Amino acid sequence: MSIADRPAAPVPGRPPEGRDTFAGVQASEDFAALRSSFRRVIFPTTAAFLVWYATYVLLAAFAPDFMGARLGGSNITVGLLFGLGQFVSTFAITMAYRRWADRQYDPAATALRERVEAAGVQR
Repeated sequence: MSIADRPAAPVPGRPPEGRDTFAGVQASEDFAALRSSFRRVIFPTTAAFLVWYATYVLLAAFAPDFMGARLGGSNITVGLLFGLGQFVSTFAITMAYRRWADRQYDPAATALRERVEAAGVQR
């Protein structure tokens, strides 16, 4: 293979060879930064929620006296509050994610999409 036949070296910030394809866009630094920002939010949030959920399940299985403890002499138990907390935390995580996505992720994704469309990237 001669030097003339070799593909050009990738330019930082731009997709490598095949820049007019989705594979080229996926190889770009802009796409990598977008994917990285998504993962920095989603992975820790998912891990925290799974730990919270597993704690609830494990306490229910292995600490029934604690989960069955009544609060203030009423019919409300610690387990009931933890169970309701699962719903509350799910809605809180959803609202926090939506707020983050609306303010940071979606504008960056839209800007990348517009640049890709303007460049005429083909599937």
